[in-house]
Amino acid sequence: MEEEKLSEITKKTYLKADLLYEFVIKYSDLMHQAHDYGSGVLLNMIEIHLLTYIDQHPGVTVSELARMWNRTKGSISQQVKKLEGLGYIRKVRDEADRKVVRLYATPAGAKLSADHIHYDIASIMQTMRRLLKTCTIEEVDAFYKVIGAYIKLLDEDEEPGG
Repeated sequence: MEEEKLSEITKKTYLKADLLYEFVIKYSDLMHQAHDYGSGVLLNMIEIHLLTYIDQHPGVTVSELARMWNRTKGSISQQVKKLEGLGYIRKVRDEADRKVVRLYATPAGAKLSADHIHYDIASIMQTMRRLLKTCTIEEVDAFYKVIGAYIKLLDEDEEPGG
C-alpha cells in the first residue's frame, strides 16, 4: 500500500515537473524573440532589459552585469557591443582606474529604455487580465511567491557546498 501511494505521488510530481519544463522552454523562446519596443529596431528581452538596467544603473561595468545576471563576461560583452553599435549605450573609462570601463545609456538609449518600461507595463497588464480569466489574484500571487522561493533554491544550489 505504501509503495502504491509513493508511486502515485512520484507520478504526479513528475507531471508537474514536466509542466514546469514546458513553461521554461516557452518563456525562454519568448525571451529570445525580437520585438520593437518603440525605436523601430528589433531587440530581444535580454538585450532590452540589459539596456534598461544600464540606464537605471549608470556606470555599471560588464563584470558587475555578468555577476548579477549569472552570465559570462563574454556573453554580456557581446550584447553590450550590439547596444553600443546601435547607439544606445556608451563606454567611459573610469578616471580613478583606467582599466575599468563603465557603461552609460545615450539619450537614444534612455528614450528606448523608457519606451521599454511603458511596453512592459502594458504587456504585464494584458497578461494579468488574461490570467485573471482562469485564476484568482491569490493564485497569481502564490505563483509569484513560488517562483521567488524556487529562485532562492536555485541560488543556493549554485553556491559551493550548497
